[in-house]
Amino acid sequence: MSKELRIIFLGTPDFAAASLKRLVENGVNVVAVITAPDKPKGRGKKLAISAVKEYALEANLPVLQPTNLKSPEFLEELKSYNANLQIVVAFRMLPVAVWDMPELGTFNLHASLLPQYRGAAPINWAIMNGETQTGVTTFFLKHEIDTGEIIYQESEPIHMNDNVGSLYDRLMNKGADLVLKTVRAIEDGDYPQIPQSNDPELKSAPKIFRDDCKIDWQQPSENIRNFIRGLSPYPAAWSVLHDKTVKIFDVRKSSEGTNKPIGEFYSDGKNFIRVNTKDGTLDITDLQLEGKKRMKVQDFLRGYQFIN
Repeated sequence: MSKELRIIFLGTPDFAAASLKRLVENGVNVVAVITAPDKPKGRGKKLAISAVKEYALEANLPVLQPTNLKSPEFLEELKSYNANLQIVVAFRMLPVAVWDMPELGTFNLHASLLPQYRGAAPINWAIMNGETQTGVTTFFLKHEIDTGEIIYQESEPIHMNDNVGSLYDRLMNKGADLVLKTVRAIEDGDYPQIPQSNDPELKSAPKIFRDDCKIDWQQPSENIRNFIRGLSPYPAAWSVLHDKTVKIFDVRKSSEGTNKPIGEFYSDGKNFIRVNTKDGTLDITDLQLEGKKRMKVQDFLRGYQFIN
């Protein structure tokens, strides 16, 4: 028997907005949206709204932006919507009082094939580790992060030259389809709930900090290439060039070597910046020096005096 759903959607970035849009455009009954508070952005520090809020306003959906998810006032307001299902996509951790409120529970969309790559940065880590496949998973929330019963999964190949940006876009769209599929199954009352493995050998996807993004040129060249594309375009791998931080967004393997030590940059001043690794040489093709904009290497070298 089909169940009438009243859904609250929780999310913040465009990755989440794609799922919200898919639901609304397919007539799903979203009764309210919860997203992050507006934040100052740019030089003028004007308040910027999240991608989810932007779409919710266009769709005339009520928007809640709590600063404290445990406050009695917020919990009372949340309860007033009488939702029987909640959906979380790219949002912060929820207290039990929130995720356990609806009768049918709360499900989450995660950008990996759980139980692999639990954590905050699954797309980055899958590429950084040289995986050739990842995917998206819907699962019910429970106390331990990313460990609840799996509802559905869809796999997605990781191509040789994918970076986070290109894979993010494909997983965002595939995830939106999976969220809709999951909602339809819950409406019909017919959906799997598959327990996850807790194998200690599982790969994790912890939050990435600036120090984690420093390139270790002593690694094999393919490891470095995966590391760089797994952090491109954001938060970006970095190294030090002439005492300044340089973000590196893309490299390619070079057939030419240099006589420089591993990790020291070398250039002809016009066409390339090259660096030796443990087992080969990489040409940097896309970079950004601190205080400057992102450039292709040839454009960068036109305005930069490279000293070998």
